[in-house]
This record gives sequence, structure tokens and C-alpha cells, in this order.
Amino acid sequence: MEGKWLSILEYAAYKKKSISTVRRYVKAQRVKTREENGKYFIWTKGYIDNQSLNEKESLELKFENERLKKENKTLKEQLAEYQMLVRIYESTKDELPSLPGEL
Repeated sequence: MEGKWLSILEYAAYKKKSISTVRRYVKAQRVKTREENGKYFIWTKGYIDNQSLNEKESLELKFENERLKKENKTLKEQLAEYQMLVRIYESTKDELPSLPGEL
């Protein structure tokens, strides 16, 4: 069973509840608790550390940013090629043979 023992303050921050609400949960035995030296800890099943979650999100964003930079570079190169072809076409369009008439 994955989880972590959190202090009342940590649990309140993790669950986005007030400290007084968490204390009421403890008093009403709505949460699994243990006491160490007068301090309560609450078992949090499936605990995901917000910091590691933020680090993972940050890493994903960095990878996405690099992918978009490469794609942007490729598109800029393609655009430059197309612009060059248009300039060549426009500079030589007077020299191109005329199209044959209707058959």
C-alpha cells in the first residue's frame, strides 16, 4: 500500500483543507492517524508529492519546448526555400515559354 504519513499541517495543505477541518477529521476518526510525541500524523493513501509532480511537469514542458523549437526551425527553412523559389519564378517568368492554347 503506497502512501505517506503527513503532519496535520502537511495534510491540510495537500488536501486544501483548513487545519481546523483536519483536526475535526482526526477527532471524528475520519482519517487514519498515529500519534508521536503528542503530534498527530495522518496516513495519506496514494500520496503524490507536489514537488515531484511539478518537476515532472516542468520536464515535460522543456521537452515540448525543444520539440517546438526544432519544428519552428524546420518550418523557417521550408519558408526560406519557398521564398527563394517564388523569387526565381518571378525573375524568370518573362523567359518561360507560353502555355499551348486550347487543343
